[in-house]
Amino acid sequence: MATMADVARSAGVSVATVSHVLNDTRPVLPRTRQAVLDAIDRLGYTPNTLARSLVTSRTRSIGLAVSAISNPYFTEILQGVEAGALEQGYSLLIADPHDDPEHERKVVQLLHERRVDGMIVAPSADPRELVAYLGRHEVPTVFLDRLVDPPADRTPRCDQVCAENTEPTARLVTHLAELGHRRIALVAGLPGLSTTRERIAGYRHGLATAGLPHDERLLVHGDSESAGAERATAALLSLAAPPTALVTANNAMTIGTLRALRDHGLSVPGDIALCCFDDFAWADLFSPRLTAIAQPSREIGAQAVRVLLDRLAAPDRPGRTVRLPCAFVHRTSCGCPEGHLPARSGQPAKHQQPQNFAEGTVS
Repeated sequence: MATMADVARSAGVSVATVSHVLNDTRPVLPRTRQAVLDAIDRLGYTPNTLARSLVTSRTRSIGLAVSAISNPYFTEILQGVEAGALEQGYSLLIADPHDDPEHERKVVQLLHERRVDGMIVAPSADPRELVAYLGRHEVPTVFLDRLVDPPADRTPRCDQVCAENTEPTARLVTHLAELGHRRIALVAGLPGLSTTRERIAGYRHGLATAGLPHDERLLVHGDSESAGAERATAALLSLAAPPTALVTANNAMTIGTLRALRDHGLSVPGDIALCCFDDFAWADLFSPRLTAIAQPSREIGAQAVRVLLDRLAAPDRPGRTVRLPCAFVHRTSCGCPEGHLPARSGQPAKHQQPQNFAEGTVS
């Protein structure tokens, strides 16, 4: 098996120069770098990652804690994280916290004990133990999708990456109002999540923009999962004056809502209109096709890796929150004809392409 010394002899350089090429610890002339890389290929040299980590205190690994098994949205984020990490020469250690605060803290501790250089975490609705552990051990961390309030007793160095939530949700509501709906309900997510709070805020903002009153009975919680949304939708349909339109706040709850509507013998959009937050692989295959907000899930994952590597390079810089824009994907479950939006502000209706709400923002 070839050694670093063998590579140095073959390339006509010192062992220290080979080390600088492999670890990016010092600039090396392009022709010298290429000679080292050619020698590595010629000899089939494989760096000893464990030995390198003992010298550099870095393992070039990232811990990822997301509920990917139970939520297809996080599966796409995972793909973005993996691609971003591999591009930068990092490996991933993955754990599923199952959106359970106690299990979440345990899996993050296990990842930390495996000496990952940093962590990317989609926090649960009650991340207090998680935040305390990460802060106590000063683990470089990026919170993904869901925002976390940093502890009030220390300078916030908390990096976060998520999608815009408020304005896209408001857009779904105003679109339904433009179609003539006056009783628009929201099947909201799990209480305690920042995504739930922000999408509820968007729902209320959309009602206010459309000049519609907010009826508390039309805001129900599906707890971010299919069975909960099925129960919540059934409760809405049992009202003396049920809604004529629904907004569901994530992909899993869309499935539960559709199941409840089917069980009640209701058709979409003939009997009730439907718009959903989260586009997903099957949304275009339903009949009718689902009008949805599409999140840039893979880009969220890739951006989280970039932000984490920035943190590793500058541990003392202030924390930042990066928000990425969503797109309005117009289909037919809202009740519009195929490929068309209703006229707005005196403008004629036109074919609707996916519409971005905002450029990515950093705070």
